[in-house]
Amino acid sequence: MSSSTTGAKKTVTFTLDGSNRSTTLPVLSGTLGPDVVDIRKLYSDLGVFTYDPGYGETASTESRITFIDGDAGVLLYRGFPIEQLAEQSDFIEVAYLLMEGDLPSPAQLEQFRRGVTYHTMVHEQLRRFFDGFRRDAHPMAVICGVVGALAAFYHDNLDINDARQREIACFRLIAKIPTIAAWAYKYSLGQPFMYPRNDLSYAENFLYMLNAVPTEPYVNNPILSRAMDRILVLHADHEQNASTSTVRLAGSTGANPFACIAAGIAALWGPAHGGANEAVLKMLAEIGKPENIPEFIRQVKDKNAHTKLMGFGHRVYKNFDPRAKIMKETCHEVLGELGIKDEPLLDMAMELERIALSDDYFISRKLYPNVDFYSGIILKAMGIPTSMFTVLFAVARTVGWVSQWKEMVEDPSQRIGRPRQIYTGAAQRDYVPLSRRG
Repeated sequence: MSSSTTGAKKTVTFTLDGSNRSTTLPVLSGTLGPDVVDIRKLYSDLGVFTYDPGYGETASTESRITFIDGDAGVLLYRGFPIEQLAEQSDFIEVAYLLMEGDLPSPAQLEQFRRGVTYHTMVHEQLRRFFDGFRRDAHPMAVICGVVGALAAFYHDNLDINDARQREIACFRLIAKIPTIAAWAYKYSLGQPFMYPRNDLSYAENFLYMLNAVPTEPYVNNPILSRAMDRILVLHADHEQNASTSTVRLAGSTGANPFACIAAGIAALWGPAHGGANEAVLKMLAEIGKPENIPEFIRQVKDKNAHTKLMGFGHRVYKNFDPRAKIMKETCHEVLGELGIKDEPLLDMAMELERIALSDDYFISRKLYPNVDFYSGIILKAMGIPTSMFTVLFAVARTVGWVSQWKEMVEDPSQRIGRPRQIYTGAAQRDYVPLSRRG
């Protein structure tokens, strides 16, 4: 393999050893990030495929939505740094940005906000779906099923080739997912469902549906609402991760958007993807009490102990997670607002944070607390059970999923996803009748 640059156009030449066959492939450049080799003609020219388990080195699509530079600790939504959006914007404006490509004017934002707000109700018959689930069902199982069922109730806008119908479907998903998520929580508690209120913001309404009861007046806490809004903003999109790729792959078949988002929810449910903040609290529970932390740290440093440190470092971010600083500030705001003291799990979390930021072992390995470490602590402090953590992740990520789905559908170069494989099974063989098998 060799590379060359002809004028402004880069190419890579592949030569297949043991043959006289070679091919020259173009190198494509994005706005930011590394160049990529366009291998679409590799098989037709050389008769070979590439092998990339997990697609970690493969670009499956062009996208203008989210950019990540893991080495530099950069996360951009449509070019805007996540730090600026989390501090200065709110979730609905970020949703507009991700879906439409730019920040809205005041009039555009108001119209978009109304579009979301007035789709928060769900069909009353859909409410009965919840009665078919066991009370102890995991909330992710419930919302996965209910979101998939939305297509049976809103089949009037399922023509994905119609721009207006795509927009309505996106509004419905963004608006209804908090209602469905909150009802899944209320169902597990045996409490009455709280219907959405159009006089509240997106985050306020979600907390209202989670925490309010019909017998008492609900008082909104602006600190907690702002914390929830930031959690939603920080988790709204994260490039071509497992669940987003699942949404795109399902969408490439022409499946309706409700089915695609349900597929994304199912992928997010996997503990290797959406369960990181839940794993943080599980780790803290296993430590038991603050005085056990030194022994836990010793085991973490011992290569033979195989003790995992959850909520530190990140697969993508090799330096620091840009979302973590905002979550850290928000975490301390929430703990201060709630006046939480003498809570063992939270005490241990703060001690682990102190050690990670001062111990050379952690610093040299860049094991800084990540967004999942702080978001788990925040949600725990707000009284949200760990079974709901991934559900909240799904509420936030729905915006990213529908934006990615919309972009894919509107891209004329996209076609049905069809990964290749290396076949390692038996070669062709003849069937032996049962009577002749010993």
